[in-house]
Amino acid sequence: MRKPYKTRLGSRERYCSTLGKLFAFSTNKYRKRRVSQYADGSGGYTYGEFRDKCELLSIRMSRFGISTGDKVAILSQNMPNWTIAFFSAVAYGRVAIPILPDSSPQEVENILTHSESKVIFISRRFLSKLSEDVISRLTLVVDIETFEFIHKDRNAFECDGWVKHPIPDDLAAIIYTSGTTGKAKGVMLSHRNLCHNIIESLKAEPCNEKDRFLSILPMAHTYELTIGCLYPFFVGACVYYIQKPPTASVLLPALKAIRPTVMCSVPLIIEKIYKSSVLPTIKKSKTLTWMQEKMPWLLYILVGGRLYKTFGGKLHFFGVGGAKLDPVVEEFLKKCRFPYAIGYGLTECAPLVCNAMVGRTKVGSIGIASFGVEVKLDNVDPETGEGEIVCRGANVMLGYYRDPERTLEVIDDEGWFRTHDVATVDKDGYYYIKGRLNNTILGPSGENIYPEEIEQVINDLEGVNESLVMERDGKLVALVKFDDNVLNWDLEGEERFFESLQARKAAVLEWVNKKVGKSSKISEVDAMKEPFEKTATQKIRRFLYKGFRSDSSSESKKEGDKK
Repeated sequence: MRKPYKTRLGSRERYCSTLGKLFAFSTNKYRKRRVSQYADGSGGYTYGEFRDKCELLSIRMSRFGISTGDKVAILSQNMPNWTIAFFSAVAYGRVAIPILPDSSPQEVENILTHSESKVIFISRRFLSKLSEDVISRLTLVVDIETFEFIHKDRNAFECDGWVKHPIPDDLAAIIYTSGTTGKAKGVMLSHRNLCHNIIESLKAEPCNEKDRFLSILPMAHTYELTIGCLYPFFVGACVYYIQKPPTASVLLPALKAIRPTVMCSVPLIIEKIYKSSVLPTIKKSKTLTWMQEKMPWLLYILVGGRLYKTFGGKLHFFGVGGAKLDPVVEEFLKKCRFPYAIGYGLTECAPLVCNAMVGRTKVGSIGIASFGVEVKLDNVDPETGEGEIVCRGANVMLGYYRDPERTLEVIDDEGWFRTHDVATVDKDGYYYIKGRLNNTILGPSGENIYPEEIEQVINDLEGVNESLVMERDGKLVALVKFDDNVLNWDLEGEERFFESLQARKAAVLEWVNKKVGKSSKISEVDAMKEPFEKTATQKIRRFLYKGFRSDSSSESKKEGDKK
């Protein structure tokens, strides 16, 4: 079995016990270096300028009575000022409330109300998500792009707030998440939780002030917040931001200009590159197709080199987390020697629980327990070796905000956190996720069926964009979103569309039922016209599709004609 990480901390790491100490340490040690910048070279700050800006904002909030323990919300796209808003709160004992940019107005109002936020830093583009009533209940509404006040409660002015240095177990942030299971929860993360994750990241992939991080995931998500924002701040690196969504036309020029050394991503991004760029390139080339059959090792060198160059040619860490990576894509990355790594975690663990670092991955595995985290399987089935992943450590949250019942459901008296993820573990301590307890379907003979495994098979079929497997009337049904270039919904209602649709559905049925066991065979395929609704890490919000039935007018019409 692989040796566990050593738990001894170096002298520098001891400074990272609270975000207040981290702020003081980094802004002093790296004061002349750049902490952030846009990909085009504009904007951003040095660490020294960053500190001055945070101190000024903290003083301005104090003048309106915003004290230690008060809640400060942030609703914005990724930008250098996001981190300033965050540290102007947490470095002085206030509590940050990051809000995902794609939250609906109702979700924003619920979060602000439930968290009892007094301040919100907000992009003007999202200002329409705040009703006049919500604004009137806030002490300050701050334009995050200029730090000018959009709204201020004049009655609170000169009610001097007080601040203090936070201690490790003080609340640092509340992250609201609905995950894939419905009702939002306010995850309370302490300074200890976030700082421990910074050390986990350092032990897994050491970085320094020469590294260039490219930020493409929402900063309001713990994955990007901890590993893509707080960790580079600790090591004195510079984080680069793009000012538009990371589409290919935006991302490729940024990669060329920045030549990042570190990136955090979700499986969907690299899977799309593989399916939409790598595979077609191989199929269109007779030479590459020949190589794939006769000299695959050479193909991987050539294609892998081109892929690496596309990302700037300087990457030493491409982190993939937030969902399970397609094993076919992972096998390709591994053979190409692309510097990918796998991370597994949850918001409740701030987020790291397990990791498989560059050069140490096993296809299909989430890796071994992260530094300083205890991981084991609970309620293991002696026949299959499957059990629920539970973990314990300084990474585990304080609990759910104002929700003690839910907290007691997931954290036991000994501090073990129940992840609800079912997995197996090999002799080397590498864990392999089978699925979610909440998603498990009970088969006709009492066996466990994990829809995620069937979805993986469906998604490997050419022409399929994504899928979701569910139980309906005692049978397994696959909801499938086909690629736009293989199914044109603009032709819905026409004979040729119906014929193409039926052929695609039949192909999925045949493909899947050849690949899976008897209990996992699907009985029906429903085609999705619109993409699935997803979380910030691009996982499908499963709860929204319970009982879903396709209502395609063309299918309904044809079925009626047949009758």
